[in-house]
Formats: sequence, C-alpha cells, structure tokens
Amino acid sequence: MIIHILESVGRQVMQSAENVGRIVMLLAQVLYHLRQRPKMRHVLQQMVHLGVDSLPIVLLTILFTGMVITLQTAHEFMKYGAQSSIGGIVAISMARELSPVLTGVVVAGRVGAAIAAEIGSMKVTEQIDALRVMAVNPIGYLVVPRLLACLIMLPILTIFADVIGTIGGYLVATLYAGISSFTYLNSIKVFADSYDVIGGLIKSVFFGGTIAIIGCYKGLHAQQGAEGVGRATTASVVSSIIILFISNYFLSMILYR
Repeated sequence: MIIHILESVGRQVMQSAENVGRIVMLLAQVLYHLRQRPKMRHVLQQMVHLGVDSLPIVLLTILFTGMVITLQTAHEFMKYGAQSSIGGIVAISMARELSPVLTGVVVAGRVGAAIAAEIGSMKVTEQIDALRVMAVNPIGYLVVPRLLACLIMLPILTIFADVIGTIGGYLVATLYAGISSFTYLNSIKVFADSYDVIGGLIKSVFFGGTIAIIGCYKGLHAQQGAEGVGRATTASVVSSIIILFISNYFLSMILYR
C-alpha cells in the first residue's frame, strides 16, 4: 500500500517537473520569436477578442465587489468613528489586491479557456501540422499574438477595475451608509498613493503572461478528440487560477513589504 502511494506521488512529481520544463521551453521559444516583430494585425485582433470582449464581465464583477467591501466595512468603521478612512481602505484594497486578482481570475476563466480550446481544436484537427508544412512557425503565429494581447490588455482591464470598484464603494458609502462625498474622496487622497496602483498593474502583467502561456501550452499539448480538448481547457483554467493565487502571495510580499 505504501509503495503504491509513493509510486503515485513520484509519478505526479515527475509529471509536474516535465510540464514545468516544457512551459519554460515554450516561453524561451516565445521570447525568441518576439524579436521577429509579430504582425500587429494579429495582435490587435487578439486584443479585441481577449481583452475588449472581457470588459463587461470584469466591470460587473469588480463593481459589486467594491460595493460589498464597503457594505461590510462601513458600519463597523462608523461604529468606532473611523468613517473618514473608508474610501482609502476600499481604494487600497481594490488597487493592490482585488482588482488585479479578480480580473485575473475572470480572464483566466474566459480567456484561458478560449485560448486552450481554440489551439487545442487546431491541434486535434491537424491545423498546426498544416502550418508547419507551410513553413509557418505555430509559436510565432499562434502563441506570440495571444501573449502580447494578454500582457497589454490585462493591465488596462485592471485600471478599469480600479475605477469601477472605487465607484461601487462610493455609491454604497454615500447612498447607503450616509457618508459624505467629500469624506470618501478625501480619504482616498490621504491614504492611497500611486504605488498602490502601480503594484497592482505589475501583478496584472505577470498574471496576463501566465494565463496566455498556460492556455497556449495546454492547447498545444491537447490529446486527440473532443474529450482531449475539454480536458486541456479545464486544466488551463484550473492551473492558471492556482498559479495566479500562489504568485499573488509572493508578488505582494515583494511589492508591498
């Protein structure tokens, strides 16, 4: 029994190490092809598909997140006479953590799945092999535009999320908790600074790259058949979200020490 458990653990460790090695090799190939100036038309198409189309669901998610944060904290802060700090607390929490992390999770669920499913379908229908036959490198043609689109669009989505989350908190604070507009906005000016936003944007760049690379990797290594594409899509979303949360801890420790 113990031997079987150890064998199972060993297989999982070896498989994880193999996957990490392949992802590093894929990233090295992407960095090599970045020097060859990818076609901006492909990048812009991916920016619209992966970024602009994700804006409504990101804004809806972050709007109600900001409203809930203010709803849960307003009366507790007012109980102890700390209502003058509510706006700053909401703005800092949105900029540092909630906006980049929740935006990353939403994009991982939508964009990561779309990337893995699209490339996985091309893999199982041998379209990627056809690209190689036509002397078109699939890394430069498929992976690089999606990576650049995620690196560009996720920070932009995070900026929109910062604004809409703070607005959601403002609406609850002024209309529900009875806090004046001046008190809410002035607390943001007092407590928050530009580095809170910059740190969140740095996180979002890393999250965007992670989502794109993992989605492309899972799609390129999808197994044959519809079931294989489905597994690759699910694995892409799960892996991206897990790595996102783990890396968020270390990035927060480095950026906000």
